[in-house]
Amino acid sequence: MSRVLPQPLMSLALLAAWLLANNSIAPGHLVLGAVFALAIPLATQSFWPEYPRTVRYGPLLRFIAVVLFDIVVANLTVAAIIINPFRKVRPGFIVVPLDLRHPFAITLLASTISLTPGTVSANLAGDRRSLLVHSFDLVDEAAAVAAIKNRYERRIREIFE
Repeated sequence: MSRVLPQPLMSLALLAAWLLANNSIAPGHLVLGAVFALAIPLATQSFWPEYPRTVRYGPLLRFIAVVLFDIVVANLTVAAIIINPFRKVRPGFIVVPLDLRHPFAITLLASTISLTPGTVSANLAGDRRSLLVHSFDLVDEAAAVAAIKNRYERRIREIFE
């Protein structure tokens, strides 16, 4: 089954995105969406890191909720900073030491950081022991590192370990 459907969740997401983009569940759209949903993961499977063997779905759902909440809060925070003409922005880089070792888990952490407005994962160290993160408004470096480790990395470890 994994040879035909190497990324089942991605295939499902691609099919859903295709149907939503076309705003139709006509048979033709279903068939073409299914073809794309099968072909794209097959064509890109060599680029994907191997999934961790264990996935705990309760912590995964809680992680998704935390990330969605943080995206909304970060959007409002960045908007407030931009709107306020008297607010001085303090951009900066922080180095986040990583406890994660699995490439997929590290990729998920880096992607989560980049999804949150105001932060971008800039570089992964060659030894995969730290992640360089740029912050749009860096007030306290230690607090920013602690927030990333506690809100995201710890939860990702709960999901995959």
